[in-house]
Amino acid sequence: MMAEEYVVLVDKKGNVLGTEEKIAAHQKGLLHTAFSIFIFNDKGQMLLQQRAFDKYHFGGMWSNSCCSHPRMGETAMDAAHRRLQEELGFDTELKELFSFIYRAEDEETKLIEHELDTVFIGVYNDSIDNLNYEEVNAVKWIDIYQLFLELDLYPDRFTYWFKTALLELRNKKLLSSTAIQQLFKE
Repeated sequence: MMAEEYVVLVDKKGNVLGTEEKIAAHQKGLLHTAFSIFIFNDKGQMLLQQRAFDKYHFGGMWSNSCCSHPRMGETAMDAAHRRLQEELGFDTELKELFSFIYRAEDEETKLIEHELDTVFIGVYNDSIDNLNYEEVNAVKWIDIYQLFLELDLYPDRFTYWFKTALLELRNKKLLSSTAIQQLFKE
């Protein structure tokens, strides 16, 4: 049996309001903190994660490299490093880029993601050998042009938050290998 997990409830300005059990927060659509990590390699490819099919919501959908929720008293950065290890079996330097609020309902489970999502970017070039299959069904490296082609052809295969954050990364011109390398030189 899984231990109860809690998310950190916030207002639209990010002020902490308390905690709520994770599934209950998603049933009620309560605004809570989250993070999304986008990992690239030196070839400029992005690491995508296919969520495990039996995830509590949005199972089997493709998304960014890793995403989850910080715990009470845990920074988004610390949580991001923790979840990279727990889901993908590696860690790497991360840079915080921006935050955004979104709301999306999983049509299948009727659970609602309503999150203040902090976006991180990282670079990783080694093998990925220790996936946590309770969280992740598969991973793949993809060229950016191929990713946008797949998004155009099969938009329902990708999570809402991934598509939203990806468009913001594109608007900020942060999807090229040159731009990513520059971020890590600063």
